[in-house]
Amino acid sequence: MHPFSRSWAALLAAVAGLPDEDFAQPSGCAGWLVRDLVCHLVIDAQDVLITLVTPAEAEPTADAAGYWDLLAEPPSGDDPLDALIPRLAAAYGEPRWLKFHLDDVGSAAGRAAVLADPAARVSTQDKVLTVGDYLSAYVLEWTLHHLDLVAHLPAAPAPPAETLAVARTALEDLAGAAFPASFPDAGALRIGTGRRTPTAAQTAELGALAARLPLILG
Repeated sequence: MHPFSRSWAALLAAVAGLPDEDFAQPSGCAGWLVRDLVCHLVIDAQDVLITLVTPAEAEPTADAAGYWDLLAEPPSGDDPLDALIPRLAAAYGEPRWLKFHLDDVGSAAGRAAVLADPAARVSTQDKVLTVGDYLSAYVLEWTLHHLDLVAHLPAAPAPPAETLAVARTALEDLAGAAFPASFPDAGALRIGTGRRTPTAAQTAELGALAARLPLILG
């Protein structure tokens, strides 16, 4: 199974298994509840569907790592789409409707990814990528958001070990350096993207890489 499919299937299953009360818990995304994050995943799934049916004739301008823009600051929440997410999530009312919508659109995105030609070229965010590179970039997205989903939900299933490893490698490509071997994959991803502040000992282990963190993905 392609890491895209594996990471997305695991994330969809984790959301489907959440009890209703968990939707009101904080997520690992600053300022967002779990319900807000799940609403964001609906929009992410829509973006995947849109991109996979937006063919490009031009040569690729980015690979999987090049899909990501590194931001100087984390999102403030003032972006109109970011500000819309909590209101839209609240409008669903009962968590079952959010679950239903994510399963509906998310399953379609998963099927579209399996059916797409990896060598085909698509356009998104003013970039041209092969489908294979585009889907590979999303492994990092799904894995980070899976970590966000379960950040305060110890009973919820964690991301699969194999996709954590793939996402770690992708983040190391963006960083231009490897994280210390003593860092578990989930820890490297959280520290590398600013979701967790490293301890003094971890900062020392990071060495010169510490000055380049966190990597804020946009």
